Amino acid sequence: MRVLVTGGAGFIGTHVGAALLAAGHEVVALDCLHPAAHGDSVADGSFLLGDVRDPDVTAAALRGVDAVVHHAAMVGMGINLDDAPEYVSCNDLGTAVLLAAMARARVRRLVLASSMVVYGEGAYACAEHGPTRPAPRGSDDLAARMYDPRCPSCGGPLTAGLVDEDDRLDPRSVYAATKLAQEHLSGAWARETGSAAIALRYHNVYGPGMPRDTPYAGVAAIFRSSLERGEPAQVFEDGAQRRDFVHATDVARANVAALMHLDSSERGGLRAYNVASGEPHTVAEMAHALTAALSGPAPEVTHRFRAGDVRHIVASPQRAHAELGFSASVPFAVGMKELATAALRS
Repeated sequence: MRVLVTGGAGFIGTHVGAALLAAGHEVVALDCLHPAAHGDSVADGSFLLGDVRDPDVTAAALRGVDAVVHHAAMVGMGINLDDAPEYVSCNDLGTAVLLAAMARARVRRLVLASSMVVYGEGAYACAEHGPTRPAPRGSDDLAARMYDPRCPSCGGPLTAGLVDEDDRLDPRSVYAATKLAQEHLSGAWARETGSAAIALRYHNVYGPGMPRDTPYAGVAAIFRSSLERGEPAQVFEDGAQRRDFVHATDVARANVAALMHLDSSERGGLRAYNVASGEPHTVAEMAHALTAALSGPAPEVTHRFRAGDVRHIVASPQRAHAELGFSASVPFAVGMKELATAALRS
């Protein structure tokens, strides 16, 4: 199968392209080398230099293509709302231009790189009121170090659980809103063209080739960069926020599995899947794992916080296992030890 990978020179895109090649597919990689993802680095390997927002570039890249794996996007929380127009342009306008071109070219299969941020906060339950989704945490509570959300009905404590793909979607940042819009656009394209799309909701992806240390990088890379400078990892809040850290090679395998599922399925429309390790850890645990691997100074719990951050977001990986045959294989301890010395992007 000839597959177009947008964002194919980026962190995850390069892993996905390598996995597709290993599975016997022909890969066309398209990337604009956006500075938020690439900084001053020059991408390795062969790819088409161009912006998915340019209809002529996208149309040319789609020639002879059987399927698209769409990773071209700005990621991360960004700096402030001044980033909003670029997030919307790269992520949503870019997706719209791509989908329109795919409709004209009659390319009917799409794997979309989505994100767990579309859920907002994770799943919670109150002992008295049962399953609930709390409101966004207020700055006054966060400043008072009251980090865990409370039951909106009684104010009591909540127990965090697993989100599945049918949970309510409640994006709480500009980035999250653009990722959900990508899903909606892809769903509309699939329905109107009789096509099939899969949205892979990545959890916290880490591994070799991460951007080194920018406002758009993942927290694992930011911690790693601090430790390389001989500085402690700066842990926000109290470090007890829970995440699912999934290795980039597992994410790449999930893309191959999704593509093969689209190729063999008669089902149209869009279907979402969590891509997660199923092995949740706290941010503090991740900081300590990297610190130990690099023999660095102990992590510093700063109690700083960011508006839009959520407390706990941990996913059920069962749908991906049952329907795509995908399960993550890189254990947390192994992946973190590798990340400690892996090459990162400048």
